[in-house]
Amino acid sequence: MVTRQQGPRRGWTPSLSASTAVMILPADSLVKYDSPVVVSRNSAETKSSKARHLRPSPGPQTFTGPVPSPPKAKSPVGDSNKEQTEEILNAILPPREWTADGQLWTQPVASTPCTRMDVVNLQAQLDLKLQQGQARETGICTVRRELYTQCFDELIRQVTINCAERGLLLLRVRDEIRMTLAAYQTLYESSLAFGMRKALQAEQGKSDTEKQIADLEEQKRDLERQVNEQKAKCEAIEKREAERRHVEEKKHMEEIQFLKSTNHQLKAQVEDIISYKK
Repeated sequence: MVTRQQGPRRGWTPSLSASTAVMILPADSLVKYDSPVVVSRNSAETKSSKARHLRPSPGPQTFTGPVPSPPKAKSPVGDSNKEQTEEILNAILPPREWTADGQLWTQPVASTPCTRMDVVNLQAQLDLKLQQGQARETGICTVRRELYTQCFDELIRQVTINCAERGLLLLRVRDEIRMTLAAYQTLYESSLAFGMRKALQAEQGKSDTEKQIADLEEQKRDLERQVNEQKAKCEAIEKREAERRHVEEKKHMEEIQFLKSTNHQLKAQVEDIISYKK
């Protein structure tokens, strides 16, 4: 039984079931791959295969039927071009590998030429996976970015099969795009960290400023209290001095009246004395 993991991501997590031997294939991708093949087996099967190789081979077999015709010779130029194309494809898109049931499986990218129908199907699969993954139409979306990355890799594969040089040039374009995105991501992370530092500094400065404001308000209240006390003292002094001045004025008026009456009496006595002498 083969179990596929559906999802927009290209990574996979190999795992084994404890009850049944289940081969878990990598997550489905828009890149077209060949059928998976076994690269290595477990230790027991490796030992048995070595033992089979050590056994003596049986004697020559005799064929009673007609002798089969020799295979047709293949073109060495075509084989070399195909091998070169496969090497370039494996360098651009490395084969996927995973372990299942103690066996190492590998799955290289397909090297069969593509047709117009393959491109139409690729577009339909892209639209379907965008809808299934609920990718955002605008803004930052990891699902949409991953799917378009897979679509671009599939286009590179299709172009490389027809023209290896064009595929390598598209590989440079893809690497440049990834490097630019990585630079923007690094810039975003650094700016985010800078913003966080500034926010923390602002928060710390805010607390210090609030503490300074509280101290200044306390000083203001203390100064206002001192001003009120001084005003109260000033009013008390003014009131006391006004009362003292009123008392002094009254005393002064009494002295003036006393002196006037005394002067009047003395004047009258002097006039009496003068009139008496005459």
